[in-house]
Amino acid sequence: MTGDQLSEVFELVEVRGQMTGGFAVRGPWVTRAALPGQLKFMAMARGRARLTADGLDGPIELGPGDVAVLNDISWLELAGGTGEGPRREIAPTPGFPSSVLLGADGDLDDVLFGGRVELNPVGRALLTRALPPVGHVRGVTAASLRAILDRLFAEVTADRVGSAFAIRQYGQLLLLEVLRAYLDQAELPPGWLRLLTDERLRPALGRMHAEPGRTWRLEELAHAAAMSRTSFAERFRTTAGVPPLTYLHRWRMLLARRALRDGDVRVGSLAAELGYGSESAFSTAFKREVGESPLRYRDRARG
Repeated sequence: MTGDQLSEVFELVEVRGQMTGGFAVRGPWVTRAALPGQLKFMAMARGRARLTADGLDGPIELGPGDVAVLNDISWLELAGGTGEGPRREIAPTPGFPSSVLLGADGDLDDVLFGGRVELNPVGRALLTRALPPVGHVRGVTAASLRAILDRLFAEVTADRVGSAFAIRQYGQLLLLEVLRAYLDQAELPPGWLRLLTDERLRPALGRMHAEPGRTWRLEELAHAAAMSRTSFAERFRTTAGVPPLTYLHRWRMLLARRALRDGDVRVGSLAAELGYGSESAFSTAFKREVGESPLRYRDRARG
């Protein structure tokens, strides 16, 4: 159920992983970047590096297969490599795969891949609230993540026929495996990622997702979770950061945005489908949440 709900949320917020650059280097090296307002990830395909960034209490040591998720930080520095001499300043080559990655030696080179997380505005708000400034995912405890990185490394360095298509797919899978591993390894803050992994709340959450237009009472949801009304409400708020019915309202608004953006449904029909007593009640709720009317949102999204 959790996996299905995670997939459903990802589709609603249009999560996409896009590989954007990287480098392969031997000897001591350092790279610095300014990243204002971006949600990115950096994967240590081969070798080791030390990551320093604003929002961190101290450096993070990245090993082979590790990934760092960078959430709206303003700057970072990565340093790695062995041997004598000054560190060479490396500027990641834009484009993926870049020429410096072709033919990289996995036994001798430090190899770093970079990418960005693309989402719609709602997804960006949800994900940035659910992640710390830097999320560290350890590849040593995530076999699937290491396997995806190994396959991506093979595609990038071999320059085979169809590699561009394969790299796009691996970029998607890499982001999914990073988030899966993060869910397993991290102590999540209150928010939708933590809610999706809560075993006690899963039955109630599944019912809300399956029938978003139903007028759910708190007692019904608590019964589905085999909890008292008070215990359920308290656990839900602690886990999700909002009360159950507030979460349901926001879930309805996510569904409404998708329907308006991708379909030709009438606003009145959508209002009834999502449990609102009238088109005007739905339009008022939508404008309060989104900042514009359903019809204006549809025109802007499609335009």
